[in-house]
Amino acid sequence: MPQPLQAQVMGAGPTGALAALALADAGWQVTIVDPLGPSALLERTRAYAFTQSSRKLLERLGLWQACDPLMVPFRRLELLDLGARASVAFALADLAAPFAQRQGAAQRQGAALGWIAQHRPLMAVLLERLQVHPAITTQLGESGAPAMGSGPADLMVAADGPHSPIREALGIGLWQWSYRQSCLTATVAMRGSDDDQAWELLRPEGPFAVLPLGEGQFQVVWSAPQGRCRQLESLADAAFLDALAGALPDRFQPDGLLDQPRAFPVALQLARRQHRGSCVLLGESGHRCHPVGGQGLNLCWRDVAVLHRLAQRATAGRLAAERLPAAYGLRRWPDLLLTLAATDLLVRLFSNRAPLLLPLRRLGLVALARLPWLRRFSLAAMTHGPCQVLGG
Repeated sequence: MPQPLQAQVMGAGPTGALAALALADAGWQVTIVDPLGPSALLERTRAYAFTQSSRKLLERLGLWQACDPLMVPFRRLELLDLGARASVAFALADLAAPFAQRQGAAQRQGAALGWIAQHRPLMAVLLERLQVHPAITTQLGESGAPAMGSGPADLMVAADGPHSPIREALGIGLWQWSYRQSCLTATVAMRGSDDDQAWELLRPEGPFAVLPLGEGQFQVVWSAPQGRCRQLESLADAAFLDALAGALPDRFQPDGLLDQPRAFPVALQLARRQHRGSCVLLGESGHRCHPVGGQGLNLCWRDVAVLHRLAQRATAGRLAAERLPAAYGLRRWPDLLLTLAATDLLVRLFSNRAPLLLPLRRLGLVALARLPWLRRFSLAAMTHGPCQVLGG
């Protein structure tokens, strides 16, 4: 019996951990390395929005049943342009034909447009699966952990984040653009929205997402100029809630701040190559986009989905292991370029006060509201990725 192919994954965040599980599921022997230990990997206080593409991947890897109880579904998504005073609502019916039928009926995809999950419980599930999987060796928080490229691995996976030392060591450059914005996240108790409804508010200073966490709790993802976010981050709880109430439509009534607001800069980044030699760049080591539309982690997990399919082909002998990195890079370019371009266009179109753009924005949202096929097309692009819609 031939020896299993060997992979080394550097980085054990949500994307790196899922990549290790995907490679092991494909029959590879995997070592996953991270300078942070399990407790540090759990500490991040934020929530993620998951689309149908991420759910499909979790199902293929046998992880959905464990993750499902952690997921808060939303069945309605309201897109509201506060500058143009126009809105459109996406509902379950918008998951129907023609695009969702290519993946199965909406009922088979689950009765939700998407899901929200907090980092800690999700990461706990992934770490537990890493620890018990017989094909995975974990080296988390260990001093003297092996460097990238040490050992006899057939594949190296760099999942070490946007400031990837591995990408820099490989000499892979970046195309990048700073939005001169930061993104502030906070968990709040709030009235004015149902527990199964998510909001994307398009404001002149930047997009603003309100994501349901259940039981009257919501995560706000507030994009604004960097100085404004630093000021908000430093406010006392009562002052922050007052500022939040002033930024939201009148229907929202913030009642309590449940964690410390945290701000981080946002930028568009794309590595000039997604592979070099036997190494592939996965997740934010290879790309970053603005968090508008909740595309970030889902785009990273579509990296994992492509890697999983190619790893299965290599295990079956239909793809030489040394050709996998180039095949991965080739397959990822269309999705990366389209998604980064779409999120960048949304930010540039809506994060401004240009009066000449207001009629165009209003017309676009009115068309979405009135044309079911256009809503289905837009939602399919958001939930499955633009390539799935355009390429079939």
